[in-house]
Amino acid sequence: MLYPLKFKSIYKEKIWGGNKLSTVLNKDIDTNIKTGESWELSAIQDNISVISNGFLQENNIEELIEVYMGDLVGEKVYEKFGIEFPLLFKFIDAKEKLSIQVHPNDEFAKEKHKAYGKTEMWYVIDAEKDAKLTIGFNKESDKGEFIQKIKGENIESILNTEPTFNNDTFLIPSGTIHSIGAGVLLAEIQQTSDISYRVFDYNRKDIDGNLRELHNDLAKDALNYSYEKKHRIDYDKDLNKTALITKCDYFTSNVIEFDKELEKDYYNTDSFIVYMCLEGEFYIDYQEEDKIKVSKGETVLIPAILDTVVLFPTTKCKIIETYID
Repeated sequence: MLYPLKFKSIYKEKIWGGNKLSTVLNKDIDTNIKTGESWELSAIQDNISVISNGFLQENNIEELIEVYMGDLVGEKVYEKFGIEFPLLFKFIDAKEKLSIQVHPNDEFAKEKHKAYGKTEMWYVIDAEKDAKLTIGFNKESDKGEFIQKIKGENIESILNTEPTFNNDTFLIPSGTIHSIGAGVLLAEIQQTSDISYRVFDYNRKDIDGNLRELHNDLAKDALNYSYEKKHRIDYDKDLNKTALITKCDYFTSNVIEFDKELEKDYYNTDSFIVYMCLEGEFYIDYQEEDKIKVSKGETVLIPAILDTVVLFPTTKCKIIETYID
């Protein structure tokens, strides 16, 4: 029988990375290494997630979908995506600010790369004092102005900057120019895509002393130049209730903060469920003798065939719950 699946984290060293994946999220990482990302559940080629618990451990997510199909991911998900798992789950630690970048939409990515585009969501776990995010333009813009500002290395003058705090949530639709600022640790949920067009990188050099590549010929055509007044998502923060934080074409995500037993009914969902544990520790009862323990910093997939699970916290917990609607 299928059971809640945990995965081996895939760590990414980055020039802008820090050590909060270890110090805040309890990852077993050398704190002397600048680790910027932990890929928690991935179907990106050469970065396919491997199961770490139970009798299916050492199999990867694609191998499991090939065998269990809709029982694992949901019938409608399997029909659409086949053996490719459609979402990528990450934790990102930005000790320094990331490059300003944009991701293409599905149509553009298919034309240029034969791949999916990238819409993503951010949930801020830990924001240092004065931490900021860059999302979108601060006014209506266009391709001509973008090119002019890039040539003058003044692109930041037309970008929207958001002060950010713990528990803030943002949806970053494809085509939105953006950047994670210094001092931000966040969870990121996105389409299965690793396509990013780097717009500006503050003239930073890589470990070999070279300026990092920019992709503005592609970025100028992938960008959405419209002005959006609001980017931060408002949501309910009631204890022991499921609060919707994002519902888009690609995924639905909720945040659940709980300190008592919680029964989750997924009978009508027809999708896998993924929990990212942001705080605390809890057990998942899935109608077997053994319960699965989930701790802060861990990610677990509930197969679609498990209609009901019960969550038993040992401390106050906070999780992000994600599925495809």
